[in-house]
Amino acid sequence: MNVHDILIIGAGPSGLSCAIEAKRAGLSCLVVDKGSIVDAIRRFPIDLTFFSTPELLEIGGLPFTTSGFRPTRVECVRYYQSAARFYQLPVRQGQEVVALRKVPNGFEVETNGLIYAASHVVLATGYFDHPNPYDVPGADLPKVLRYYSEPYVYAGRNVAVVGGKNSAVEIALDLFRNGSNVTLIHRGATLSDGVKYWILPDIENRIKWGEIKAFFETRVKEIRPGSILLEGRHQLEIPNGFVFVMIGYQPDTRLLEMVGVEIERRTLAPVHNPDSMETSVKGLYIAGSMAAGRFNNKIFIENGRLHGKQIVQSIVDRR
Repeated sequence: MNVHDILIIGAGPSGLSCAIEAKRAGLSCLVVDKGSIVDAIRRFPIDLTFFSTPELLEIGGLPFTTSGFRPTRVECVRYYQSAARFYQLPVRQGQEVVALRKVPNGFEVETNGLIYAASHVVLATGYFDHPNPYDVPGADLPKVLRYYSEPYVYAGRNVAVVGGKNSAVEIALDLFRNGSNVTLIHRGATLSDGVKYWILPDIENRIKWGEIKAFFETRVKEIRPGSILLEGRHQLEIPNGFVFVMIGYQPDTRLLEMVGVEIERRTLAPVHNPDSMETSVKGLYIAGSMAAGRFNNKIFIENGRLHGKQIVQSIVDRR
């Protein structure tokens, strides 16, 4: 069995950046991902435009040119996939890691019937695949959705959006502008302080003028096939065809726990050295939003892409 210097789990921007730095340093590497390259970005809303400007998303020193001032979802997917081709990164797509084991000379990584060996492992799996739990009767109905792609199928329908942060607000506005009857439900007294400043006046005016109904200090008590029951400050039943539950995501720490990495229970962040990104298990590193745990608003592509240099420098120094 070939032993790779670095095996990277996750082919997002931070994982690809780490692979590029490894190749530049002359280290052998392999990237595995259960989906496609930058799979999470590919599954973002179809018409999404990033707030960051292109130069803040670049990896490997490759210029990121866009048709507008800010890149779109499609442009980002094409850029990162092109970067992987340019550097000829060895990416194994469609291989989900099911087990991670510590062995005397490093690690064994098991995917769909395959086992890889590596001296060092980097987890760059992000958090987008694991929505926060939503323990409400009826939450398992087909009409309850945890991801959003486009608004058109919901035109003319009664749609509820649960949450008060950026994702919930942006989805509510997009649905409204494309003909949905939108109700925003949030357990807080007001929208989150973190709502983007250029979006906040828009949603506030839609609510003020009654174009989007909003129930604050209110929770969904039960979801029924044709309605939802609310409790809290507002207690009523309203007609409903779809519910978007946008209450955030959390990292999957199962692989880390398999090898005994210490997890901070309050934040779900792996305990790690912020300079090297190495965890409490020697030779095992984390990159990207995984490092922030539940507080995934602290690490974005802009700063997560920089972890690769830190990780590879740590490995080179040790060697």
